[in-house]
Amino acid sequence: MATQTAYSSTAPSRAELDALPGATIVEFGTDWCGYCQGAQASIAKALEPHAHLRHLKIEDGPGRPLGRSFKVKLWPTLILMRDGAEVARVVRPANATQITEAFASL
Repeated sequence: MATQTAYSSTAPSRAELDALPGATIVEFGTDWCGYCQGAQASIAKALEPHAHLRHLKIEDGPGRPLGRSFKVKLWPTLILMRDGAEVARVVRPANATQITEAFASL
């Protein structure tokens, strides 16, 4: 069984994220969140054909400014960005199809 990458407790600033060129997937959540744990298989399946994309897993919570700047309310939340601009968002994906459909925006 493959292990999942943990959410990073260090996050780039919003300005750094907005300056990233190309496509980026920013996933907000926490390692202890049941919804986040339950969604990992669907997220991995959806991302498998897009392994070349930048995927940042950022720990979110009170006092975390990056999540607040995106107005994240529920976990996991995936923000799909192109050249620093949000183009799609998937909140609490129930299956890989929801995430795959969002990739059309990239």
